[in-house]
Amino acid sequence: MKILLVHKFHHVTGGAEVFFFETSRILESTGHSVAHFSTVDGRNLPSPFSMYFASPPVFRSGSVFQRFASIKRIVYSHEAKNKIRKLIADFKPDIVHVFAIFTHLTPSVLYACREAGVPVVFSCNDYKHICPNYKMFHHGRICDDCKNGKFHNAIRNKCCHESITYSVASCIESVVHHSFDMLRKNVHTFLFASNFMAKKTEQFWGKDTFRWKKLLNPFDSTRFPICSEYGDYLLFFGRFVDEKGVDILLRAMQLVPEARLIAVGDGPQNDKLLALAGRLGLNNVEFMGPLWGEDLDTMIKRARFVVIPSIWHENFPYVIVQSFAIGKAVIGTDRGGIPELITDSHNGFIYPAHDQKGLAEKIRILWNDPALAVSMGINAKKFADETFNDTKFYSTLMDIYKDVLG
Repeated sequence: MKILLVHKFHHVTGGAEVFFFETSRILESTGHSVAHFSTVDGRNLPSPFSMYFASPPVFRSGSVFQRFASIKRIVYSHEAKNKIRKLIADFKPDIVHVFAIFTHLTPSVLYACREAGVPVVFSCNDYKHICPNYKMFHHGRICDDCKNGKFHNAIRNKCCHESITYSVASCIESVVHHSFDMLRKNVHTFLFASNFMAKKTEQFWGKDTFRWKKLLNPFDSTRFPICSEYGDYLLFFGRFVDEKGVDILLRAMQLVPEARLIAVGDGPQNDKLLALAGRLGLNNVEFMGPLWGEDLDTMIKRARFVVIPSIWHENFPYVIVQSFAIGKAVIGTDRGGIPELITDSHNGFIYPAHDQKGLAEKIRILWNDPALAVSMGINAKKFADETFNDTKFYSTLMDIYKDVLG
């Protein structure tokens, strides 16, 4: 089978790119012919198809007038359409698998696929298809103000990069895409990693108005050995941004002085969180800075357990499966797809988002009963190995592709 994978970035910036490259790796390792379509960038990984890549929009520089003038390009890119049309003609894919395309490639690429008669599956890794700012979250609160096509609320809320210019551009982008129904009429099947995101999409678009399947993100848990040993800390790792709820975790740590937290990561809230830890007098919290690869794996191995205090609707937190794969229990909130991965009191705990006392209680239980944390970690590893491996992902993906082509 010949598969064309489409994503706006051809270098790793986050979980969406991991999904994209891992899907490519698994397909190629099982004998399929795979092509890539993306945008030009100096950070790109090598690709034999780079000559087809489209130029990215220029929106972060220039005057306000120049930025507004570029809005047309981020709504519908004729260049991206023409470039992918040429790639389709040369590569002749059986199916096109689209990941993130908004702003950089735009739904114009979907029209090229439809005109060429090639079916499209679309993996939604965030909420951009229904929310101008991707997250359905801004200024500390969950938000569905743009439901029923009320995208002007993005401007009122100034929810896109805290910028009127970005919010206006994202509003126009969403209005045009919604008005012309650019996604549903050009996509055969949408793919979601969580039932939550699928059901939330149904609330915005209407139940039974689109086809969807569940496809968990690719991750091979089986290549990680379980580690039931533990040190003297619990662990948070991730971005220091508002929606991750790290401030709530710090307030919970004040209520559990016997426990010790190591926070790995950085982000725009770094200074704010350091200041909060100082005001709270937290002697049981250490900020480690960002870690990657083997250094991060080592920190996870030595942790007693991991905490995910997110206050937004996480779709598929890789933090959970990374921790499970090494055999660590996870305490997480009741938001988004988190409860679909954590089974309360089996491989971790679920608590209500924003509830710092509830979080402190769960931390206290696992901290004071390390044998329970180890037992939950063993359950977590078993779940991860059975659920997240290359064979399982490939089998599910092929079932979806064959269903679409059939």
